[in-house]
Amino acid sequence: MEVTTEPDGGVDPRDQLVEHLRPLRAFAISLTRNVSSADDLVQETILKAWSSIDKFQRGSNLQAWLFTILRNTYYSSLRKSRREVADPEGNFAATLSVKPAHDGRMAFTDFLRAFDALSDEHREVLILVGASGFTTEEAAAMMGVATGTVKSRASRARRRLSQLLGLAEGEGMFSGVDAVTEAVMARGSAAMG
Repeated sequence: MEVTTEPDGGVDPRDQLVEHLRPLRAFAISLTRNVSSADDLVQETILKAWSSIDKFQRGSNLQAWLFTILRNTYYSSLRKSRREVADPEGNFAATLSVKPAHDGRMAFTDFLRAFDALSDEHREVLILVGASGFTTEEAAAMMGVATGTVKSRASRARRRLSQLLGLAEGEGMFSGVDAVTEAVMARGSAAMG
């Protein structure tokens, strides 16, 4: 091995790194208690030392400097690993997904298409009783029909809308809808009113 001398006659510290591998590895094993992890830690330490050799103060203790780098690297990785979640199967990551906003727009588009396919009477009763929140008595007075007629029309309109949307018997229009979809639909029904 060729030893490089510095302009001032000293030895380049990079040439001395190999001499410190055994003590570094022993120190790393004592910290990690795992030979494979210790070897990775020593390798990372040497890489950091090599790239930061200009920060090493000539004439000081190279081994102590390397041990400091190794120790800091170890504790940094330990802090980082505490924030990580072991998820080899990807189960945890799957819970972090968010449905895209376009699903709500697509559901609202389907709703509008089905709503437009209703008769005028059915749309009117659903807007008054469903979207606007009027009571059946108030809607009956506005429409000039009996309260029973409003109840009957509203029931038939909801049933027909459910059929057009392909909803199962007893399934509500918004059951299984996430908050984003519900917000989009609410915004859309407010715009209609």
